[in-house]
Amino acid sequence: MPNICVVLPTLNEAENLPRMLEAIRALGADLQVLVVDDLSQDGTGQVAEGLAQLLGGIAVVHRTGRPGYGQALTEGFRWALDRGAQVLLTLDCDFSHDPADIPRLLAALEHADLVVGSRYTTGGAIRDWPRYRRLLSAAANGFVRTLFRLPSRDCTSGFRAYRRQVLEGIPWDRLHSPGYSFLVEVLYWASRGGGRRVAEVPICFTDRKWGKSKMGPREIVFGAANLLKLRLQLLLQRARY
Repeated sequence: MPNICVVLPTLNEAENLPRMLEAIRALGADLQVLVVDDLSQDGTGQVAEGLAQLLGGIAVVHRTGRPGYGQALTEGFRWALDRGAQVLLTLDCDFSHDPADIPRLLAALEHADLVVGSRYTTGGAIRDWPRYRRLLSAAANGFVRTLFRLPSRDCTSGFRAYRRQVLEGIPWDRLHSPGYSFLVEVLYWASRGGGRRVAEVPICFTDRKWGKSKMGPREIVFGAANLLKLRLQLLLQRARY
């Protein structure tokens, strides 16, 4: 397996997946792609298998356990690490993250341990979002930065590149979140101790054109509750010691 693995979680992305895999494979044959399909009902898993045979350099994991974005990423990380990946990169399959930015994240990783594709650092942008979603996202990021003192302006971005050592140091059994708040937890643990270097690369985040968004009010409420629970546990542990 090549040293760089792109972990691509999917849930009902049959429309987007062929375009995304072709775009990633066009970047270079040294990128291994792992599609982690989360029990899609629209045939995404079968589409992935067909494209893996056609394009090469693509592996597919069909999840059977509890569904969830966090569980899918965790399973993908473990699969790639078990097979020797030294760099792991994640992005969304709906083209809200532009795969053409992958080389920029990998280049920034030369001087960092974790790189975040950021909407909120200088030069970053959001396209095609209504005002209320922009405000909600900005408020959520301000909330978690204050709550956890995280070294990133975009704490909920799923467009990231990790060195192997960062993911190996995360206490996976202590993560709570099944959804997108999982990203905040990973960032928290990845940036703790050992002089870890976190860098941000500006990206333009674009709202999906095909398919349906997985982010809704229920996801937001449960995500915030999980993060508050994590913060309380950390405070209690600190008080004990």
